[in-house]
Amino acid sequence: MQPKRYLSLVVLLIAMLPGFAQTDTIDQQHLRLNTAFLKPGVKQYLVYFQLPSRSNWLDLSLWVRETQRTSRDNEPVFRITQHWYGNDTTRYLTSLSYNSVADFSPLYHAETRGGKQKAYRWAADGISGDTATVNNEAADFKLVFNRPNYNWNLDIETFEMLPLKAGKTFVIRFYDAGLEPPAYVIYKVTGSEMLQTLNQGAVDCWKLFTEGESPRGHYTQTFWISKTGHELLKEEDFFGGYYRYKVKLPGLAPQLEPRFTKL
Repeated sequence: MQPKRYLSLVVLLIAMLPGFAQTDTIDQQHLRLNTAFLKPGVKQYLVYFQLPSRSNWLDLSLWVRETQRTSRDNEPVFRITQHWYGNDTTRYLTSLSYNSVADFSPLYHAETRGGKQKAYRWAADGISGDTATVNNEAADFKLVFNRPNYNWNLDIETFEMLPLKAGKTFVIRFYDAGLEPPAYVIYKVTGSEMLQTLNQGAVDCWKLFTEGESPRGHYTQTFWISKTGHELLKEEDFFGGYYRYKVKLPGLAPQLEPRFTKL
């Protein structure tokens, strides 16, 4: 049995045990996301890397994410666009995702980076390259699912729809389009913290934590999500010797208009 499949089985068994009543399995067949928490609008995040051995160095970028409620094929959907800006245009990424308003099930995902585009049609039983998209490098891609999952590229939006409470543990079935098969990922509410904001204000946030293994080795991630507004305000990651932070910018930050790629 492959390690990831074994981990998924263990997670499912733990979630079913009475002694682990605080553990929720998050997918479309168990506990669903509360899509009423996901608010339409534009969010901008300052994203920066720090290397402990180079204290005078920062790698900066700006991520712009916009959520809209609309319809697609006569179905209410969330239309989510992303633009990742940096000082190197080859790293610029733009993506477009459609998800069901009913339960946030992925329906479509496309992204372009370095002039190369990959587009997918997503369903509960599998994902395949969108043959209607011109110059789609993933046109021949196909993967069968044994159960539905969520788009890992939209982790921020997913976390904002969780029923966060003290002591909770969640196992979320995620998939990153075009990569290895879906798997359950464990996230734990490790406590809460007050984040300082503008004008000496403060926001009470839940802290959501996960860790695992990646090609760069062991990684950890912590997310700060406001208790009342259900907004992800801060993220701290550690992997490959680097720290990465995402900090939500206030609404007064000018919105950067997409200029390079039209979705």
